[in-house]
Amino acid sequence: MNHLAKPSRPRLLVGGIAFAAALGLSACGGPEIAAPPEEPPLAGASIGGEFELVNPAGETVRWGDFDGQYRIVYFGYAYCPDVCPIDVGQMARGLKKLDESEPEKVAKIQPIFITIDPERDTPEVVGEFTDAFSEDLIGLTGTPEQVKAAADTFRVYYEKGEDLGGGQYLMNHSNITYLFGPSGEPLATLPTDQGAEAVAAEIDKWVS
Repeated sequence: MNHLAKPSRPRLLVGGIAFAAALGLSACGGPEIAAPPEEPPLAGASIGGEFELVNPAGETVRWGDFDGQYRIVYFGYAYCPDVCPIDVGQMARGLKKLDESEPEKVAKIQPIFITIDPERDTPEVVGEFTDAFSEDLIGLTGTPEQVKAAADTFRVYYEKGEDLGGGQYLMNHSNITYLFGPSGEPLATLPTDQGAEAVAAEIDKWVS
């Protein structure tokens, strides 16, 4: 019986050494399995698509004109007294902040402002509004029908709000800042309510 039991001891010992060695290799920086890449929050969402609008120079601009570029899209209006200037300002500052560390990423991005108030926001007015924030920001307007079609495509709500008299009025609208990929696919929303640093971090996360 003793002769039968003895051979099993060295095999167990060798197996234990091999197992310990494997643990040691793992602990000393062996190959790690990479985690799968995180999927963008808006992946697969039916947001965005073709439109036909007009830039400050009076030229026709289509969604397809930006193919190959990442795009940031915000719908608002130039006469907005508070929300739009704050959101657009944070977006512009976020891009500027990211440009300090990742200029090659920012070079791939086209920020776009689309009015939801075409009655007052002429090409000239839209151009003056966007120039106040960044020379890289493109402002777009169009006929009421063109703007409505674009807003519907991007799932943006808007309607005329309080009448201030003298031809002035407010606009009620959703204020979401969207980030799209090079093929026009929706990626994420930008946290303009959290400041420029948060905006820069979110852009940096999804632009490669």
